[in-house]
Amino acid sequence: MIDIDPEPLKSLPRNEAPRRRRLSRFLSLALKAAGTRGEVSVLLTGDRRMRALNRKFRHRDRATDVLSFPAAPQFAAAGFAGDLAISLETAARQAAGQRHTIEEEIEILILHGLLHLAGYDHESDSGQMARREQALRKRLSLPLGLIERGERGRPAAPPQSKRPSKLKAQSKSKPKSKSNSKSSSTSKKRPRAASASRPRTRAVL
Repeated sequence: MIDIDPEPLKSLPRNEAPRRRRLSRFLSLALKAAGTRGEVSVLLTGDRRMRALNRKFRHRDRATDVLSFPAAPQFAAAGFAGDLAISLETAARQAAGQRHTIEEEIEILILHGLLHLAGYDHESDSGQMARREQALRKRLSLPLGLIERGERGRPAAPPQSKRPSKLKAQSKSKPKSKSNSKSSSTSKKRPRAASASRPRTRAVL
């Protein structure tokens, strides 16, 4: 399921607004390709909410591009894999920096998040997630992936004030404020709750 927050859409040119149908179709294809079992909900929101989520679940007071929230065991048993939260504003900046469309950038972020839901973690593995992401990127005809492009190739996020945001966290995803070029890990994490009605415990990059 793709849920789009209308507020950040206002900052995008109308002809660049992501199409729900296209992204839903990609999500289905990517779920099968990544081997992620269960339903996944994707929230497309803005930097403010992503910053609040990142601060609440990862204790990092800055906006990020994608966050993954694996489902808690009781929800996983019911066929729910987890939640992803993606910043439209960050995705737009990164798409401009990489010279592809915002929809392509969102698809790259979805794939990255799904791999985290499947148990991969590039921050602690020995390159397994990077290799898997690269293989799936080619299979799904996507531009350069997050891990491949590395920190240097990604546009910096706008400066954040140190005043804590009043927004309360909600949404889903792995903390991927900037995907590190360090390929790390398929360390499997136990699913944790996510989704508006499910309490979240921790986000994963």
